[in-house]
Amino acid sequence: MLKLFDSLLADAVRSPIDLTPRRYGTVAACDGGLLEVSGLSVPVGALCRVSHGNGRSLLAEVIGFRNGRTMAMLLGDTVMLRPGSRVRPEGQPGMLPVGEAFLGRAVDGEGRPIDGLGPLHPRDVWPAGGVRAGALDRSPVRKPFDTGVRALNAITTFGVGQRIGIMAGSGVGKSVLLDMIAHGASAEIIIVGLIGERAREVSDFVERHMNGTKRAQTAVIAVPADHAPNLRIRGAMLATSMAEYFRAQGKRVLLIMDSLTRVAHAGREIGLLLGEPGAARGYPPSALATITKLVERAGNSAQSGGSITGIYTVLADGDSQDDPVVDTARSILDGHIVLSRDLAQRGQYPAVDIAASLSRVMTDITAKDHQQAARAFRALVAAYEANRDLVLMGAYRSGADPQLDRAIAMHPRLVEFLAQEGGHIVPLADSVAQLRALMG
Repeated sequence: MLKLFDSLLADAVRSPIDLTPRRYGTVAACDGGLLEVSGLSVPVGALCRVSHGNGRSLLAEVIGFRNGRTMAMLLGDTVMLRPGSRVRPEGQPGMLPVGEAFLGRAVDGEGRPIDGLGPLHPRDVWPAGGVRAGALDRSPVRKPFDTGVRALNAITTFGVGQRIGIMAGSGVGKSVLLDMIAHGASAEIIIVGLIGERAREVSDFVERHMNGTKRAQTAVIAVPADHAPNLRIRGAMLATSMAEYFRAQGKRVLLIMDSLTRVAHAGREIGLLLGEPGAARGYPPSALATITKLVERAGNSAQSGGSITGIYTVLADGDSQDDPVVDTARSILDGHIVLSRDLAQRGQYPAVDIAASLSRVMTDITAKDHQQAARAFRALVAAYEANRDLVLMGAYRSGADPQLDRAIAMHPRLVEFLAQEGGHIVPLADSVAQLRALMG
């Protein structure tokens, strides 16, 4: 019976005793989820506990200062909040809990378990903004990364330490493709950040991926869409900090974040609440800078030998590839996979638009014959799609274009190669061998 308390006693022994007097402030104003606190001086990023009677309290995060008052944003609803409520600082400012205790567990943006498997006792912390490294401290991408998806392995080969975006409109299959990658990818640690998604998707993902063989190496950080915007950003930072912690130990980490657009939406809400002008389609500059800072934290580490392979979904509002978030993500990422609604409507899953997809490191990590076969495959798909209407109407005469003739003859086999069942895994070596056999 006493062994149940061993972890708690061990944490108590390691925790230093803080004998400094407890300071507190009071709530002076509340506008939506934005609080103005007087009499409290704490740094930006600090968490504060807001007490509002009957033993109840709320958490808030400090986001700035104005006219001698501390500005904080609630991590929950403002119900029952009253003027004069006491605000006390809590925890270590700018630090997030990390560690192996999170493996096999699902937590929220504050690091609290949501899987009903008991409390967590993490002993390590990591800076929320990451540990900044010089540009030359990032080793280049030199090894291929096996995703388990044939179309991605063969045509847009990923590398260990690469940052890739999966871009598509709503309902085209981004989450399904992420499921396939999480199920078939080869990595020592898998960190999944479900930011701003539906609560149903969170429960479905946890049920599918936290009961199999990869549970012991997977951690899920989930912040659904109905949570506060700063809590959504905090969840994205927690997932990235967790990946950085394991990379510092020399681990090969796969970081999956769904979605980067929801992080930008949260940054937009906070920026507009602070009075920042909307620049690109209503996005303040700070919102787009938030996703840039998150993405840049992934990559290879020359110091530890570890790596973070980042896969981020990007929602294209209205299926527009010129959306500010899509454009910003495409410019900072090392590659992008575009999913087509037309292909999805034809029943091709995953609906990868090969002509529009690109891996910027593929030439550095693949053999010459593999690259030639992939280019030939891409050319055939592009030729058929460009003339698809003519072929279907019967306006094209066979023999006019040898490339198009070959594309028409091979089209069923090309589509069959790109399609793949959800629970089926195709290793990298098999994917490349099948591509070479198909292209002759």
